[in-house]
Amino acid sequence: MNSYPSLSLQQAIEQLELGTVTCVQLTEQALAAMTAREGEGSRAFIQVYAQWAREQAEASALRRAAGNALSPLDGVPVSIKDLFDLQGEATTGGSTVLADAPVAESHATIVDKLLQAGAVIVGKTNMTEFAYSGLGINPHYGTPANPWDRAARRIPGGSSSGAAVSISDGMSLGAIGSDTGGSVRIPAAFCGLTGYKPTARRISMAGVLPLSASLDSVGTLAHDVLSCVALDAVIADRPLSLTVKNLADAHFAVPQTGVLEGLDTQVAAAFERAVLTIKQAGAQVSAIPLTEIAELSAINASGGFTALESWQWHQPLIAQRAEGYDPRVVSRIRRGEALGEADRQRLVEQRADWQTRVSHIVQQYDALLMPTVPFIAPRIADLEADEDAYFRINGAALRNPSVINFLDGCAVSLPCSAKGQAPVGLMVAALPMQDDALMSWALAIETVLKAHQ
Repeated sequence: MNSYPSLSLQQAIEQLELGTVTCVQLTEQALAAMTAREGEGSRAFIQVYAQWAREQAEASALRRAAGNALSPLDGVPVSIKDLFDLQGEATTGGSTVLADAPVAESHATIVDKLLQAGAVIVGKTNMTEFAYSGLGINPHYGTPANPWDRAARRIPGGSSSGAAVSISDGMSLGAIGSDTGGSVRIPAAFCGLTGYKPTARRISMAGVLPLSASLDSVGTLAHDVLSCVALDAVIADRPLSLTVKNLADAHFAVPQTGVLEGLDTQVAAAFERAVLTIKQAGAQVSAIPLTEIAELSAINASGGFTALESWQWHQPLIAQRAEGYDPRVVSRIRRGEALGEADRQRLVEQRADWQTRVSHIVQQYDALLMPTVPFIAPRIADLEADEDAYFRINGAALRNPSVINFLDGCAVSLPCSAKGQAPVGLMVAALPMQDDALMSWALAIETVLKAHQ
């Protein structure tokens, strides 16, 4: 299916520079993986741009041959989530109700930046409808199966479901997704990938179909930290500046409130092993109460920013086409119908107060460590058959990542399970605009985790 199944985006950059692989080869391998008979291409992608991708790859090859590469990413196949505008095409957000919507008049800012860097956009990836779930199940386009234990067809995680599977199956080398409550980090954790949610203001949201403007961010998925950083360098307003970190100089904190509850045995074991490995590398790791996390359930009891802001955007569309929505999505959006401007003001004030108090505590540490998701990926069929299980599992999947969105912080999910075991994510998180330090620490952590797999 793919001659380079384990090739990371960073490795592709290095091999393109050495001339041991070509832009055209990389793109043809990605396109072949999409159409593989036993593969997940038809469920991972909503749009495939085969002809355009080949044209982009050939143009990249000519630039590289002339020594005029636009960026290190020139010629590298990447995917974009189905909520980024592409000029001349309707942006459908993983739904069918926008299929006949007006076409986008211009590219989303991140699409422009990818093209200016020479990245080869191979297609738009499937997602939870309108990004409103952390599971990745989509009744309209099908649900791409997790790469692990594929025969059991487990969820990929969401909402950037196709983004993760596009990488795991070699259909792209990197993906751009969105993250409102974990939509990049959750699929990364479930699929054994790295998912980076930057501080939201670092990357433009222009031309992105919104879920909740107060919480939305654009993020990257890839095989490893350096690959995520390479993608981020192209789409962010300012590239990250990484420094070499020694874990012996680190002081991390593990919150004890909420985020460690209900861990299944595999996640608990992988998390404990990861923290022990980090300690053995010399880092100080402190358990801290951070009881403020417990306040979030009350603050968001009525649906929070997500319900309020999604309802405001979707209200006219629901009035006309409610029956076309995934019922599990529209029911959650409708929670915002009862919320108004007074509720928004209350949320804004509560969030600001909460952020101030939490930041005062967290700033004493280099980063927070916690499991990204408290369980390994469940089976798609089990969640499709049981609505109560769907909502319970969805809430649990979003629980830990959404803490960081409410904080307006930055976070990355790193694979931390032992070889041959179900994928588990370790979330490393920091305060707003501490992205440079966060990803520097993440690189150091990734190095020791890989050495002890």
